[in-house]
Order: sequence, then C-alpha cells, then structure tokens
Amino acid sequence: MNSINRRSVLLAGLGAAGTGLLAACSSDTSNSPALLSPSGSQVARTEKKRTSTGRVHRLNLTAAPATLDLGAGITAKSWAFSGRAPGKEIRISAGDTLAAELSNQLPGQTTTSLHWHGIALRSDMDGVPPLTQTGVRAGSAFTYRFIADAPGTYFSHPHVGVQLDRGLYAPLIVEDPGEPLGYDDEWVVVLDDWLDGVTGTPDEAFAELRQGMGAMDMGGSGDASTPSASAGSSGHDMGHMGGMDMGGAGMDATTSSPSASAEDGMPMRFMLMGATSELLGGDAGDVEYPYHLINGRVPAAPAVYTGKPGRRVRLRIINAGADTAYRVALGGHQLTVTHTDGFPVEHQQADSLLIGMGERYDVLVTLGDGVFPLVALAEGKNASGMALVRTGSGSAPKPTVRPAELDGVIVTAAQLHAADDVRLDEKKAGRVHRIELTGSMAKYDWSIDGRRYDMADPTANPLLVEEGERVRLDFVNTSDMWHPMHLHGHTYQLGSTGPRKDTTIVLPRKSVSVVFDADNPGQWMLHCHNAYHGEAGMMAVVAYGA
Repeated sequence: MNSINRRSVLLAGLGAAGTGLLAACSSDTSNSPALLSPSGSQVARTEKKRTSTGRVHRLNLTAAPATLDLGAGITAKSWAFSGRAPGKEIRISAGDTLAAELSNQLPGQTTTSLHWHGIALRSDMDGVPPLTQTGVRAGSAFTYRFIADAPGTYFSHPHVGVQLDRGLYAPLIVEDPGEPLGYDDEWVVVLDDWLDGVTGTPDEAFAELRQGMGAMDMGGSGDASTPSASAGSSGHDMGHMGGMDMGGAGMDATTSSPSASAEDGMPMRFMLMGATSELLGGDAGDVEYPYHLINGRVPAAPAVYTGKPGRRVRLRIINAGADTAYRVALGGHQLTVTHTDGFPVEHQQADSLLIGMGERYDVLVTLGDGVFPLVALAEGKNASGMALVRTGSGSAPKPTVRPAELDGVIVTAAQLHAADDVRLDEKKAGRVHRIELTGSMAKYDWSIDGRRYDMADPTANPLLVEEGERVRLDFVNTSDMWHPMHLHGHTYQLGSTGPRKDTTIVLPRKSVSVVFDADNPGQWMLHCHNAYHGEAGMMAVVAYGA
C-alpha cells in the first residue's frame, strides 16, 4: 500500500472516531510527558491576545479533481481549488480573521487538510492530521478560523501524504496597514515543479523513491538489494551517478535524463540522476520533473506581468515546489531583497536568489523598458521555469533563456540580517535541542535523530518546550543531501543577527543554529519541506508541556 493510501486509511479512521481519538493522541501515558492540547485553554488565551481588527474574511475552498492548462497545449490531470493552480490569491490585512471552509471533493477515501505555511496561528487550525486535527474526509468540510496578525508573504497547501506535489496550493498575502515600503505595484510569483498527471502521480513517485537506491539494478554488478559499502557511505551520491553506465537503461521517453532501472527490470520513471549543485553542497534533488512552472505556466507559454518603465514593483516570490530549489533572476535587472519568509531584512542588492522549498522572498525592482525574462533555474537540474515582464515593445526571449544575472551576485538567507524592528533581543537560550538530520538514498530512510516519524503515534519522542522560553535548535545535517527545515507556528532567527524565518536550508554535512521564543502554545510540526523526505519520516513534533 503506498503512502498516501496508508495515511488516508489512518486519517479516515481518525475522522470517523472524531475528536476523542485526536485527544487520545495528545494525552499523557505512563511513559510520555504531559503535553498541551492543540485546542487547550492556553491556545485559546493566546489567540485572544492577538491584535485583531474585528474583520472576518470568509471564503470557500473546494478541493476536487481538475484538468489544468499549463500552456502550449499541455494539460495535466491533478487536484486543485476551483480548477486552477495556483489557487486564487488570498489577501487580507494584518489582524483580520480568516474563516476558510475547506470542502473535500477528492476521489475515493482521500482525506486532506490545509496548512497555512508560515503563519503563527492557533495550533488547532494548523492543518496537520493527525497531530492538530482529524483529516477532512472525502465528501465533508472543515472551517479554518484564525487571526493572522503578522504581515507577510505566505501560502497554503495540504499536509497529508505527498499532496503538496499536486495543485492544491494558493498564495496567502497578509498586508501591513502601515506598510513602510514605497512601491507602485505588486506581482505574486509562485514557483512549482510539476509531474502530476503528466508522467504519473506524486504517490507513484514516492512509491518508487522509497525503494531506495538499494533496489536498483546496477547492470549485474553486484547484489542490487544490498547497497555497496561505498554507496551506503555516500548516501544520495549513489543516486546521482552522472555519466555512469546504467547497464543499457536507455532514455526515459518523457525526460532528457537517463532513467534508472528497478530490481525487477522496470524503468525508474521518477528518480533523478546526475543532479548536482555547488550552491546546495552536492546533490540537488530526488525527483525528475518534466516541467517547472511560474504561476502555473510552462516557459513556452509564460505568465506575463505588464507594467511601465521606471515603475517600482514588489515581487513576492513563493517556492511551492516539492523537491526543487530555484535560482531566480530577472534579466536586465537588479533585485533589492526586503523580506524573507514574511519578515523584513536589512535591504541587500542581488542579481539572483536561491529559494528552497517553502521559502518566500520579497524583492523590489525598478522596471526597464522592453521585454524581460523572469527565470527560475531549477538548481542543479538542468531545467528552468520562465515568466515575462513586459513594459515596452520587443519579442519574447526563448523559453531556455539563461540571463547573465543567474551567475552574478547570488544571495542566500545566510547573507541576510534581520531588520532592527524584528530582530530578537539577545537572550541566552533556556533550552537547546540538537536536531540531527539523518538518512540516505540507499534506503530512502530520511529521519530525525535516526527515527522516522510515526503517523500512528504522532507525539512520540516530542521536542519539549515551555511557554516563555528562548529555545535554540541546532540542525546538524549528517546526510549527503540538503534539507529545507520548516517549523510550524513560529518564526525563528538564524544565529544572533540573521534573518527571521520559518524555513531554512541546511546543507549536507553542515550545521545551522536557530533561536525562537516559545510564545505560541500547542503542538507543532518540525520537518523537511522536501515533500518526499518529510513523508519518508524526516519530521518531529515541537510540543509545549501541559
């Protein structure tokens, strides 16, 4: 049984049992610490303290099968909201209450949810079955209601299986009523890697990946079921053997890369071979994607922003992809980085940005005169997405254009500093958790501290915190793959002066320390935002003691 079906069965059972079973998942046992319930009185008390405008924005989101037009005659059968991906932009002001009814019209017994990525909201509205809610069963609905009191660029997506890699996502913009930036217009830019309904489904991709590289037929050179010592020690390097003879595996008809071969001789349709990136410390990703989209369109039929020369535009860039980091540049322009993950930074000039899955960056750009490509280079994957900025006459560049800015000054989060008004005060951490990122491609056993997250026991081995503490998380990546680590319900700071973020890239064999204040009680996911790594088990729970 593949992962999505396995989890759907579990979550459907939880939904049938109602809140009683969810409460049981959070209750104390003889060997477990007492944890604060996601819907406890402390959660309600914190919600009442949030600054509220009193305005309520109501909307209905129906998750259903859809045939999506990706442009240039390409269609994909997927799941989406109102038949479009990305979904319609949600825009509110800081302090407004969002009341969003999710209606599940997905096929069969598929359960789903909505996670409001980056928002410090109340725990029982975080959208993470079975931790904070029961899954929303097919044919039923659930209303998410919470105050969004922090302005910024966010997005929503499911938190069930690998549904993130379908079309069920939408940008969420929380405007600042006292916006300090001066600009003439905004453009929300959503990046995505796409395979659903084209080469297969994300569930099929995950089923293939979870076999691990140990299942590959290496052309008869050894036991395919047992990785060699060198393969086991090099982790994902085993999977990215650029230029290596794959025993006559040939070319996959839907991609430009050599396809791998499974132990039973069947072609490996989804596993990516030979993707490497210096910026990412080596291996770039696991999955072969036929398309990389900007605002739901392929480069051959790009999304177009139309403006006027000299106007100052704010780009809100969201990486909604599942397995791809993007290097983003606007041909002929320099970018001024103003925010990352919704929080302001000291302004910094850049030619291009590296954006991992789940990260968001806001930049300002003063438009030139002409037609310019906005390119999202799929880092290390020899592919890209493209949109156009048109301010005057001229022909569109080729879909494969590579602006010089992509190889100019490349900014990553590690080079940024939090703006003065959001920088955390200096304070010694009262609690420190070492988060070891473990696993390899050999067995596709991605995990935290050597333990795969157990969906049947969601609060086992929690990372405990207490309300009011300053907490430090030391991410120690012992694997040979990079991981974008995302914490729900909080915004941490990189080091003592780095940017405020909720998702940060941890390079292979490197460490990153982040600090946050435990000011949002509940139970919160901490996980790799590579959808396939997370589903394989690289997740843990940060839980407040009762």
